[in-house]
Amino acid sequence: MSGSVLYDVPGPRAVVRNRIIGAVTILVVLLFVGWVIWRFYETGQFSPEKWELFTYSTIWMLFLEATWNTLAAFGVAAVGAIILGFVLALGRMSDHAWVRVPVGWIVEILRAIPVLIFMMLLYYGLPVIGVKMSPYWAVVIALIAYNGSVLAEVIRAGVESLPRGQSEAGYAIGLRKAGVMRLVLLPQAIRAMLPVIISQLVVTLKDTALGFIITYHELLYLVKLLGSQALYNSPLIPSAIIGGSIYVALCLALSYVAYIVEKRTRRSPKVTTVAAAGQPGQGGTDTELIVAQSDIRTGGGA
Repeated sequence: MSGSVLYDVPGPRAVVRNRIIGAVTILVVLLFVGWVIWRFYETGQFSPEKWELFTYSTIWMLFLEATWNTLAAFGVAAVGAIILGFVLALGRMSDHAWVRVPVGWIVEILRAIPVLIFMMLLYYGLPVIGVKMSPYWAVVIALIAYNGSVLAEVIRAGVESLPRGQSEAGYAIGLRKAGVMRLVLLPQAIRAMLPVIISQLVVTLKDTALGFIITYHELLYLVKLLGSQALYNSPLIPSAIIGGSIYVALCLALSYVAYIVEKRTRRSPKVTTVAAAGQPGQGGTDTELIVAQSDIRTGGGA
């Protein structure tokens, strides 16, 4: 009989109790959603006057442009954050204290500064010393700095969670530290931490909304702009519903891409071969795992 490591398998009474709690929770959530929709209806948020603005094609072109601006900032920030995360993670795992200690301080400082404050410092603070920066680059640089430092800790945690025997086996077959890190540790750490990395990228996508504070023309900026149009009865709620729906669609699309990548990674013949070589109880040792990975990357295992 298999059970959970954290708790015992629930008995009949516990199963009934959990189902009752789950049903009550769902009912409370449905009642709350129904109450919100009813309040929207009572306050006229679904009236034709509130939605008249969205019958114009120009408004939808503005939403398309704002969505593109959001994706443009996210794309550059995501790539930059991943690159910075790898660089900082390698620096934090350096054997040299003169590299490891300063990089550690840099990571902690970047993680401690809120993204919004970082954006405001770049956009409003730099002009004080004669450096002017566009809203786009202020958003991108702030997102790269914060999310890169977070990803650095994620990657470092993934590498340090691997058994020490794998790196020792790499050294035993003549690999240097760079080879052990590149061929052995990093590939496994990335696969293990891929869900966390994707989750942080979703956070990066949503944090682009903070750019409206420094007048970056992304989705939230457009929602606020349209919602303040008194000529069209200030349709703030309808604008927020449309903008929020676009954010949800973008996040779901990113999550689906992550699911596809993870699924293909698990089905990859290379991953299967390496995993089989390192499975305990199947005749695989750490040294065999290293050799299998080296053969795969050099073409010797084809």
